[in-house]
Formats: sequence, C-alpha cells, structure tokens
Amino acid sequence: MAIYRNKVAWRGGHLGYTWMQNGVEMEFSAPPDLYGKAGVLTPEDAFVAASNTCYFMMVVWACERFKMDLVSLEIEAVGEVEEHLDRTSWFKRVTLCPKIVVKGKTRETVQRALALALKYSTINQSLKSELVIKPEIVIQ
Repeated sequence: MAIYRNKVAWRGGHLGYTWMQNGVEMEFSAPPDLYGKAGVLTPEDAFVAASNTCYFMMVVWACERFKMDLVSLEIEAVGEVEEHLDRTSWFKRVTLCPKIVVKGKTRETVQRALALALKYSTINQSLKSELVIKPEIVIQ
C-alpha cells in the first residue's frame, strides 16, 4: 500500500506553508474572500487541481495503453461549491473537460480510454463529489 505524507505549518493570520513528500514546498492560504492571501495556493485550488492532475495523468496512461498517437491534451476543471444554511460547504460537483486530439483511432476508442482513466484515477475514486466528464475529442 502506498502512503503519501504532507506537513503544514502556520505562518500567521490565514497563511500556512506546506511540504509534500515529492519535494514541493509552497505557501498556501485561505481564499482572498475569506481573509486569505492572493496569489498562493488555496485548499480549494488544491482540491480541484488534485482531481484534474490525477485524471490528466491517467488519461496519458490510458492513451499509452490503447497505443494512441496523442497529439495534444488539455483539461479544464471546475469545482462547484454548495453552501448550506449553517455555513458549511462542500464540493458538490467537479467537472473535468478534457480536450484531446489523437491520430488514427476511433471516437469510441478515445471514449473508452477516458472512462478507463477515470476508473483508475485514485483521487477521483476517493471523492464524494459528483464527477462529470465533458470531453472534446478531435480525431486527425
């Protein structure tokens, strides 16, 4: 079983610093509208980015597995936060919009690869949020 570690330390106010086991270190903050600092990572940014980057890597892996000639891949992710009357909130939905360009494969094969990528996306399989995939597939 793989284990991933992270450490955070308070830097005053609504600012923190994080260290990831992969060697990345950076400041993070609450969002500016919640008294945080602009221009640094927020937990909300990290959540959406975790979903997006994990799915992205699994799409690359699935394209390799299906022996696709991948020309380009970009994925835009949108996380929708629902707020409750008691001021608690959660990410109700994460929408991933891959724009993928491949050569010499059918649209159905690309759709199968995208579905396989989601199945093997550890982060996305761990979320309780609704996951929506809205692909734009271009075959050359």
